[in-house]
Amino acid sequence: MTTTYAALLRGINVGGKKKLPMAELRQLMDGLGHHGVRTHLQSGQAVFVSDHGDEESLAAELAEAIEKHFGFAVDVIVRDHAYLAAIAEACPFPAAELEAKQLHVTYFSVPVDAERFAQIDQQAYLPEEFRLGDRALYLYAPDGLGRSQLAVHLSKPRINKGLIATTRNWNTVLKLVELTAGGE
Repeated sequence: MTTTYAALLRGINVGGKKKLPMAELRQLMDGLGHHGVRTHLQSGQAVFVSDHGDEESLAAELAEAIEKHFGFAVDVIVRDHAYLAAIAEACPFPAAELEAKQLHVTYFSVPVDAERFAQIDQQAYLPEEFRLGDRALYLYAPDGLGRSQLAVHLSKPRINKGLIATTRNWNTVLKLVELTAGGE
C-alpha cells in the first residue's frame, strides 16, 4: 500500500550546526526508494510517498542514511497523513483565533503519559499552557516560542528522557497536513 508521510528532522540547519541541504536530502530519500519527495522550509520537513515500511522503520532508515551520508546523527520522526490530520483536528486550543507563532505541536517518537509532566506546575506559567495529545503535546505560548518559559521547562532532558521530541509551529503543522493529503 502506498502512503504519504512527513519526515520531521530534529535540530538541523539551526545556528549553523548540522547543515543539511534540502536538495541533498531529497536526493538521499529518492535513493532510498521513496517517490514524490518534497521538502518544506529549511528546518527539517520532508514529504514523501512510500510503499514499504512503517513510521518507525522509515524513521530509522532515514536517520541511518543521513548519518552515513552527512556524517552526523539526526533524530527523525515519520508520521503519515492520517495522523498529521488527526493532530490538527484534535487541537485543544482555538487555533483559528490564534496567531501561528502562539501555537505549537511537539511530536514525540512514542506515546507519553501525563505522569511524565506531573511535576510541572502549570499555574506558574499562565497564560502559557500545554495539553497532551496522541504522541504529541500542544503548547499555547502567547508571546511566541522564543519567549516561552514553559517551552524551556518542557524541553528539559529529564522530561524528554528516552524519546525523540521535535516542535513545529501551527503554520507548519497545517502545511504538513496539506502537503501529505495527496497520496492517501
